[in-house]
Amino acid sequence: MEILFLKMLLLLAGCLVGLFCHLSDLCVGEKRTVQNKPNFIVILADDVGWGDLGANWAETKDTPNLDQMAAEGMRFVDFHSAASTCSPSRASLLTGRLGIRNGVTHNFAVTSMGGLPFNETTLAEVLKEAGYITAVIGKWHLGHSGLYHPNFRGFDYYFGIPYSHDMGCTDTPGYNLPPCPACPQCSGATSHGRDCYTKVALPLFENITIIQQPVNLTGLAAEYTEKATQFIQHASESGRPFFLYLALAHMHVPLVLAQPPSSSSFPEPYRASLREMDALVGRIKDKVDGCWKENTFLWFTGDNGPWAQKCKLAGSVGPFSGAWQRQRGGSAAKQTTWEGGHRVPALAYWPGRIPANVTSTALLSTTDIFPTLVSLAKASLPSNRRFDGSDVSEILFGQSHQGHKTLFHPNSGAAGKAGEIKALRLAQYKAFYTTGGAKACDGSVGLEEHHQPPLIFNLDQDVQEQVPLDVEAGEYRAVLPVITRALTDFLQDIATDNVSTADYSHEPAAVPCCNPQHTVCRCQACCSSGNREP
Repeated sequence: MEILFLKMLLLLAGCLVGLFCHLSDLCVGEKRTVQNKPNFIVILADDVGWGDLGANWAETKDTPNLDQMAAEGMRFVDFHSAASTCSPSRASLLTGRLGIRNGVTHNFAVTSMGGLPFNETTLAEVLKEAGYITAVIGKWHLGHSGLYHPNFRGFDYYFGIPYSHDMGCTDTPGYNLPPCPACPQCSGATSHGRDCYTKVALPLFENITIIQQPVNLTGLAAEYTEKATQFIQHASESGRPFFLYLALAHMHVPLVLAQPPSSSSFPEPYRASLREMDALVGRIKDKVDGCWKENTFLWFTGDNGPWAQKCKLAGSVGPFSGAWQRQRGGSAAKQTTWEGGHRVPALAYWPGRIPANVTSTALLSTTDIFPTLVSLAKASLPSNRRFDGSDVSEILFGQSHQGHKTLFHPNSGAAGKAGEIKALRLAQYKAFYTTGGAKACDGSVGLEEHHQPPLIFNLDQDVQEQVPLDVEAGEYRAVLPVITRALTDFLQDIATDNVSTADYSHEPAAVPCCNPQHTVCRCQACCSSGNREP
């Protein structure tokens, strides 16, 4: 009798759970087909610092949702973006290959004719071929002209902006240094600072159609969240596995807050924006937790380190200060090969598969995302090319602790030719053949310097990269030949690989405009009084 009663209780509990899911609109219409392939969500934050995550850096108190994800999943403390600026890091994430292979070595512009080379295969293309529904929501920055558009690069659905949201005037410019003004209300545009892109209004795309220009930045985060949750729901109803690439505007300037400060107790803009990003990620996680967490792998990371020249509007590098460079002028964050430029926060969340509350010290990179997801999808990597990333699923599932022995850090704007490898990591050692600092908050720029033999830092003892090893020391003499051989072997591998070349040509006709006849490409008309017409 007691057993029968317990069974009835369990049945009732199951019915109540199902009813809750139905009422909360989390599971409405979900097809209960058994998938043998997991869903993937990759969330990429923009210009986020390693120290912006509370789980990484105790001084940060603004990321409760991300900290909870870290507690329920795996946190990587030695995880690196594949480049220290926007387009190259995104190209590497979506191809598993560094810019020296895939051709994307620096950022694409508003007037760029090209983008990610056509002979490069994206992660979305591989997963789509394997039966996945694919979507990119947010910033693309890998070409917006013609067939470079994301809808032609493997993504079934696209909602977002073609490049960074400071690369065009808007009606809500937000917090920025130097300040970029809003779009002029009428065609009699005034001149603005050279650091501001004001000749064209920033467009918002849905698939291949511009649906808003200029973008209303104030509501953009909410729209991204809504479109992401709608896509998850739609894909789940189809019974097919899905891949969602969510490329956030946070924490890139201008910082735009849905609820601007109304009192003296309101936190500074960066902290407020960080909280907004954290809440957005929390909503995506809640959506997944509702009914799909057993079969959905969520990966959160960043595209590069903080943009230091933005002063208080830039994030925290944590302990990775690049002290050697800062003593000589310039920033050691975004655009540099110092740790603050490419060491980024990273979390992996998949209840039941990825162990909870684990901190991994494995040396990993955003290039690992491509081969790992392809492997988990039981798909095959594209042939006739080599990859810089590796399948790290054994690390994710707690079966291994071995990451890369070497990582190569391409020049990303601060010094040296863009895309060239003049810095590398070998175990705990970091070697620089070229150094230089990006523009810092104080306006200084670190001069480019070349080092032969290279500067070598032991990061286990010097995470600040403050004092290089003495070239006469036994430790230096022991590790130098290994570093030299690793770089030589890598460059020889590149020389025999299927390497792509990106088209970086410019043409004014490439600027995305819903109304090319208007001087600033505004979708909304404006009148002589300076007020926009409905």
